[in-house]
Amino acid sequence: MSLTRRQVTSAALAAVPVALVATGTAQATQRHRTLYIAGDSTAAQKYADAAPETGWGMALPFFLGEHLDVANHAVNGRSSKSFVDEGRLDVILEAIRPGDFLLVQFAHNDEKSADPTRYTEPWTTYQDYLSQYIDGARAQKACPVLATPVERRRFDADGNAVPTHGDYPAAMRALAEEERVALLDIQALSIALWQRLGVEETKKYFNWTATEQDNTHFNPPGAIAVARLVAAELLHRRVLAHRDVRRLDEEVPESWITWPDAAA
Repeated sequence: MSLTRRQVTSAALAAVPVALVATGTAQATQRHRTLYIAGDSTAAQKYADAAPETGWGMALPFFLGEHLDVANHAVNGRSSKSFVDEGRLDVILEAIRPGDFLLVQFAHNDEKSADPTRYTEPWTTYQDYLSQYIDGARAQKACPVLATPVERRRFDADGNAVPTHGDYPAAMRALAEEERVALLDIQALSIALWQRLGVEETKKYFNWTATEQDNTHFNPPGAIAVARLVAAELLHRRVLAHRDVRRLDEEVPESWITWPDAAA
């Protein structure tokens, strides 16, 4: 369904950090920096009607310091192209401030060659659209960060975790190097994690229920595990400092994940 830019803006207001909406003061902006997430369903906020499906962006705040806000603008079904074409990047760039971060993860829907509204080609249009996020963040004196797409759960007959994203991760890595942008290689880290866990144990991390066998989207343990990878990479790549992260080696209870009503 096509959305007007006004509808996109209204929907995106829910992703603006509550502290900044409530105060609206320069003082609050100075105290807090915000990490904006532009991405797809693997990162997006999920609501009560979708539980237990969980986007990793829902768990990321548990690994960041309280002085860092997370504004999760990731939306189901979006690609690097459709996110821009619907005006969703514009919404972020209107809100982002100097010193903030824009974390960008796309590819799952860029791969859908049958859908011209979403498809991008890895070495041309995918990189072109990603460059719009980089240039937009830099124009606002914010820090762009690229994250290769988290891997799906797929194993071959010998129990080896199989990559599913074709050339998209390599294209993002090349662009990050060319543009000197911090890169979180979540594709490599996640496929290594799925390999360590194995065929059966990984089912506990994806949205496998009595009625659904979903090898793309996460449940709370999976979202927490991927968010931990993201936070650790933000530290490892020196995007964040040690004071900015927490709980990297601690258990995060599944009960901390909540799904608000969609109307909220």
